[in-house]
Amino acid sequence: MVKLNEHYLELKQSYLFAEIGRRVAAYAAEHPDAKIIRLGIGDVTRPLTPAVVEAMSKAVAEMGQAETFRGYGPEQGYDFLRNAIVDYYARNGVTIAADEVFVSDGAKSDTGNITDLFDPENKVLIPDPVYPVYVDTNTMNGRNIIYMDANAENNFLPMPDPDVDADIIYLCSPNNPTGATYNREQLKAWVDYANSKGAIILFDSAYEAFISDPELPRSIFAIEGARECAIEFCSLSKTAGFTGTRCGYTIVPTELERTSTTGVRQSVKAMWNRRQTTKFNGVSYIVQRGAAAAFSEQGMKEAQENIAYYKENARIIAEVFEKKSVRYFGGINSPYIWFECPKGMDAWTFFDYLLKEVNVVGTPGEGFGTNGTHFFRLTAFGTKEATIEAMKRIESIL
Repeated sequence: MVKLNEHYLELKQSYLFAEIGRRVAAYAAEHPDAKIIRLGIGDVTRPLTPAVVEAMSKAVAEMGQAETFRGYGPEQGYDFLRNAIVDYYARNGVTIAADEVFVSDGAKSDTGNITDLFDPENKVLIPDPVYPVYVDTNTMNGRNIIYMDANAENNFLPMPDPDVDADIIYLCSPNNPTGATYNREQLKAWVDYANSKGAIILFDSAYEAFISDPELPRSIFAIEGARECAIEFCSLSKTAGFTGTRCGYTIVPTELERTSTTGVRQSVKAMWNRRQTTKFNGVSYIVQRGAAAAFSEQGMKEAQENIAYYKENARIIAEVFEKKSVRYFGGINSPYIWFECPKGMDAWTFFDYLLKEVNVVGTPGEGFGTNGTHFFRLTAFGTKEATIEAMKRIESIL
């Protein structure tokens, strides 16, 4: 009889956002006239920008002509996109090479798929609260997960403990769900810790384009020593509205190597390349043309206009919490506002209360970890009109 992967039995019965969808659907069915505003799942509302649309339209036309039609592309991504990403990093003061860039369908996939490279016996250090994919994908593999305490006292930016041994470290900055962002000194401490332990940092920078403070690093590779211990994941989902278009990338530096149990020095980049060429067929040519346009100077100018729109929504949300003296985090270099549930409620109780009393949907912090039990996340990705209306409703019950 076939044996299944019983580590799946260790997962929570429902993925966080699936449970949110279930509760909202049930409420909407019972209250068909309710005007529900969704500020929960971090999906964008602004459309693709003109530069992206133009590039993708041209690519569609090319695919309709025999002379310019393209079939299978390189699993690692077309050179025109990999070079565009290199140029983008250079404009932000970070040097990477094109052959270190691997184009994918998004950071979510890559942060989970990267676990293929590591032995199940590795100890994984993950912040609590955290984006659920980090936990769930390692639970599926049966790894030992160690949680680091991210809380209000450390501004949800936990720092390394030299007495804790870890092999794989997940960091997300700007953070999902809390919006907290590490500075250079803090990231340097993490890099030094990883190098001292022989560990590898898996650095999720999906929200780097929201950083407006020039003193805050937008890439782990802005930190000395990171090329020997880190892999970076990023995405155009929030930067350029690609949540439905799907394009991201992973950077694996050439210097990142580890020694096998048999004494063989292994290149992690070569391993990831082997994994991708075996299990992935690449991102479509049309999407990659759009992504390359997004990374151009004009494309990023247009993307920043959309980001400014979302950051104004974040300001509107934060303004209400300041007015009502509600403790909150994020919302400055991040599209997320993480706040303390009022009236001593736990997160799921407040979720139901918010939905039933004012028809607003957010994300209960408990879904991100134990330290989120009494916190709640709102996103700034709604329309401005919906955000203003939602905050009027929320203010009325605070």
